[in-house]
Amino acid sequence: MTRLRLWHAFFRPAFVLALPLLLILQLSGPALALTDDQTLVVDVWRLVNESYVDPSFSGVPWRRLRQKALEKSISNRGEAYDAIEAMLAPLDDPYTRLLRPESYGQLEAATKGTVSGIGLQLGINHDSGSSVVVIAPVEDSPAAEAGLVDGTVLRSINGQATNELGLDGSAALLRGDSGSSVHLEVTLPDGEEQSLDLERRAIDLRPVRSRRLRSGDHTLGYLRINQFSEPVPEAVQEALADLEAKGIEGLVLDLRNNTGGLVSAGLAVADDFLAGDVIVETQDRNGINEQRPANGGRLFDGPMLTLINGGTASASEILAGALQDNDRSQLLGSTSFGKGEIQTLLPLGDGSGLAVTVARYLTPNGRAIQGQGLEPDEPLSSSEPSGSSIGSDDDAWLRSAEEALITQLEA
Repeated sequence: MTRLRLWHAFFRPAFVLALPLLLILQLSGPALALTDDQTLVVDVWRLVNESYVDPSFSGVPWRRLRQKALEKSISNRGEAYDAIEAMLAPLDDPYTRLLRPESYGQLEAATKGTVSGIGLQLGINHDSGSSVVVIAPVEDSPAAEAGLVDGTVLRSINGQATNELGLDGSAALLRGDSGSSVHLEVTLPDGEEQSLDLERRAIDLRPVRSRRLRSGDHTLGYLRINQFSEPVPEAVQEALADLEAKGIEGLVLDLRNNTGGLVSAGLAVADDFLAGDVIVETQDRNGINEQRPANGGRLFDGPMLTLINGGTASASEILAGALQDNDRSQLLGSTSFGKGEIQTLLPLGDGSGLAVTVARYLTPNGRAIQGQGLEPDEPLSSSEPSGSSIGSDDDAWLRSAEEALITQLEA
């Protein structure tokens, strides 16, 4: 399947920066005192230099890029942002990026489970000219109601080409005040081109959903996690307590179209299902591997199965890989996305932020995820549900998971 590159998974907690007011740097001439705007550029260069996952920068002349950035006219904050973006571009890493104040504020809001816009999760398809594509629409959002499905190419937003806006620029332009409208030019997966005008509104992300399933003489639980944001660990614990109070015998965990979010939230959820087992292994810029074990005890100890698909990425792949490698849950569905890099988010003190790729992760058995994804134990060949049909009574994949879980229980 086509591999997409995601924009919105990053590692917490963020580190607070103390920006110096003045810095002296040797330029091509006498030592010069830098302005605050130039200092911001130098500080971003230093942060990336100290923490980027690849200290060789894949041959990119990283030190030269600092000098080149400062040779430009930087007389205001906008020009500083432009210089930083030009400096980061040669890394060819869409996850290491500057977040201007508006984008940074919106991303912070999304990690808390709130957003106002049309409800699209976006990615980059490098097999089709680095086009911006839809990973998944948020349920009950204007985008879902308009029929924008996985794989839809987003060509332009309000007349601006998305290949020029990039991921962050496209995402920022889609969000806005409730009641305002946005014009889209899209190409659907079947090649049909459409022009759409959608009205923005407050999107209820509802990252955790659960319900009881009755199948024959068995009572099962269904737990779906759409993304990993700050409220998720507590919401999962509440959902599991409610399901166990209803006497469930087993659980179907649904991670389809969960494109990631806060890694810390994903690790907290893994703690609910794994007792002392290794959740993930991270590899830093020095090639040092460190294992992250789960806490002792499990919040849910019964049998379970996990659904994944091509929209399962990053933090959700960490969780799914841990469940699979520790023989805690088999995976059903299709191959996951394959994002095995971790970002940290750094506030820059002026309302903007910096996302930096700082580590790569492996599953407990040492399997690399980046560019490969997780293979399901049981591939599901029936037509894959999408949109509001995911988790509904018409969801064929969920029915398959129920049947497999009942077979496991009766065995």
